Amino acid sequence: MKKALALVLCFIMIIPLFTGCKPSKNNTAGKLSVVTTIFPIYDWVREITGGCSDIDLSLLIDNGVDIHSFQPSAEDIIKISACDMFIYVGGESDNWVTDALKEKVNKDMVVINLLDILGSSAKDEKKVEGMEAESDDAPETDEHVWLSLRNAEKFCSAITEKLKTLCPKDKAEFEADGKAYINKLEALDKSYKNAVDGSKNKTMVFGDRFPFLYLAEDYGLSYYAAFSGCSAETEASFKTIAFLAGKVDEYKLKSILKIETSDGSVAETIRSATKAKNQRILTLDSMQSKTSDDIKNNVTYILVMDKNLRILKKALEQV
Repeated sequence: MKKALALVLCFIMIIPLFTGCKPSKNNTAGKLSVVTTIFPIYDWVREITGGCSDIDLSLLIDNGVDIHSFQPSAEDIIKISACDMFIYVGGESDNWVTDALKEKVNKDMVVINLLDILGSSAKDEKKVEGMEAESDDAPETDEHVWLSLRNAEKFCSAITEKLKTLCPKDKAEFEADGKAYINKLEALDKSYKNAVDGSKNKTMVFGDRFPFLYLAEDYGLSYYAAFSGCSAETEASFKTIAFLAGKVDEYKLKSILKIETSDGSVAETIRSATKAKNQRILTLDSMQSKTSDDIKNNVTYILVMDKNLRILKKALEQV
């Protein structure tokens, strides 16, 4: 990886010799270049900048690849190394970023690491009762920070401030659009709180990985799941299946949950092991594999989180 990165960077540096161009901070025809790794970050920047024509906004992981298995192409590295602002999650899945930024061409680049913004508020993954054991049980920071609306408010505030310093002439617009968007996040957060507070049941069962730790802890939800959020496991043992089926029966749940990238086979096996065997299998969207087509179809972070709220209300229903 390091050798490949060095070759790519050398290529970047000699481009001006053949084109007559000079390396500059704004490297896309005078536009401010902002590169984001995942869809939620991309959408936050899009909302804060209001589609400003002076912003060249890019999404790296745009073809449905799961963030946990993403590796940047040479084209991605070129784009990152010359951009004005680079925003990523941080954590183990983003270990590749260290090498990509080591010899960046744009020395004035603003880099935003979401986990750095959270600081001590970042949470470690939790191995709850019944969850499939893994070979490596060392504590790992839960990277799914975007699934908390309260985190999203913090991130959008930080992004807005950095954008204002990079593009002072649009400072007032960024400030207004950022504030308006954060107000929408706050309103949706209130809707989540009201929904959970108004539900007698506050327990979910996931026949899948569980990337919703931040969301669950925001609203005091309990959960049981087959795997932790960043687990690479896909096969659940009989013991795990039996335990989760027992929890569905114990809490008299009408639904078993999965995430959008799952085929639902584990959830279906859990259902077949319950007494009623008639639970709905519902999907919560973790936004880990959104595509450029989703963007073209006007999918937004707010729309996904609003849909997740409707699903959550159903998931908390009891017989």
